[in-house]
Amino acid sequence: MMRKDIGRVVSFATLFPPVEDCVVAKPLSMHDLLRNMRVTGASDLHMKVGMPPIFRIKSELRMPQALAKLTAEDTRRLLLEIIPPDLLPRLEETGDLDFSTFHQTADGESETTASGEPVRPDRFRCNVFRAGGNWHSAIRRVQPTIPDFQDLGLPEVYRKVADETNEGLILVVGVTGCGKSTTLACMLERINQTRGTHIITIEDPVEFQIHPKMSVVSQREIGIDVSDYGTALRYVVRQDPDVIFIGELRDHDTVLAAVQAAETGHMVLGSLHAPDTSQCFGRIVEFFPQNEHAFIRSAIANSLQAVLAQRLLPANTEKVKIGVAPATEVLLTNGTVREMIREGDDADLPAVINSSRQSGMRSFTQSLAEMVEAELVTMQVALEYAPNREALQSILKGVEVRSSMLVGKIKGG
Repeated sequence: MMRKDIGRVVSFATLFPPVEDCVVAKPLSMHDLLRNMRVTGASDLHMKVGMPPIFRIKSELRMPQALAKLTAEDTRRLLLEIIPPDLLPRLEETGDLDFSTFHQTADGESETTASGEPVRPDRFRCNVFRAGGNWHSAIRRVQPTIPDFQDLGLPEVYRKVADETNEGLILVVGVTGCGKSTTLACMLERINQTRGTHIITIEDPVEFQIHPKMSVVSQREIGIDVSDYGTALRYVVRQDPDVIFIGELRDHDTVLAAVQAAETGHMVLGSLHAPDTSQCFGRIVEFFPQNEHAFIRSAIANSLQAVLAQRLLPANTEKVKIGVAPATEVLLTNGTVREMIREGDDADLPAVINSSRQSGMRSFTQSLAEMVEAELVTMQVALEYAPNREALQSILKGVEVRSSMLVGKIKGG
């Protein structure tokens, strides 16, 4: 299969570098594909009729050399191996299905962890959808353990927010695939390890399993434990929670429920699709009719504690084993921020962030400069992702000047 690419013809083999470590049997099975996700370190598996299965490894899509193009029959047969039978009618009716599944990707009991324990089943977050009359899918391998803040490369302010917030709304925002779910799981696990609380999560689907430590943990999965977000959120405050996690603020009802829970003394965490901290408020008010914009802005201003935005960048693999590192932006609320949210002055929030570093706020530009200085990413990558290239170059120029002055002092004795 070929396509035209900027005036030239490029094969899929050229577009997607090959994966050389895959081992598969014939006929192909989902066990083969899921096992090879673990073997190759792939984060995602894409299945599309007319193409071979594609793995995402260190943020890059790659094609196994040994696999042929999938037919409609192949894709359906493979996906039926993992789709829960009771959820199949929903897929047939709506054309979309989210679910999670466990799968033993180790070969028997011979494979063990570094501590000698048997390898546990891997957990996968699956989305199956209909396109062109055929089934396609995107499958993500969920890490078996919840990483901590240091493992994820997150700044200290993330831990501080998790430790010091007892009520109000905390949002983690970013584009799809930027690690929002992992960051939120890390924050919930921190609370679980350090505080005696009742944590209730509402997820579609449940990704990371949080095993109770100091906290009581109730994880509810849409479609299995409860029919929909609306029903779950209608009853959650009656279930005596201290901490509520809403997997995604996706519409009017989920946002309203999150704000109301935060206003009544609960700590509420949620994710939202927005590119940065200042644009998340415009995204939220889009869920509401014009005559409710002032109301929801006031409610958010009163309840919000922090907005944590992140983007994943291709990283220096000598410094970061997983091949990606997060650039972060942090907005913490104070009187000025609350007033700006209330009045709709979102465009002025970046100026507040830039002038409030001592309180823990940080901009993407400042984060990128730190990443270049620490050699986590190259200058080229940082400039490619920078919201303001001139500002980033200015910061880095200051770093270079300070470094050269320090070297001069050392040489001069």
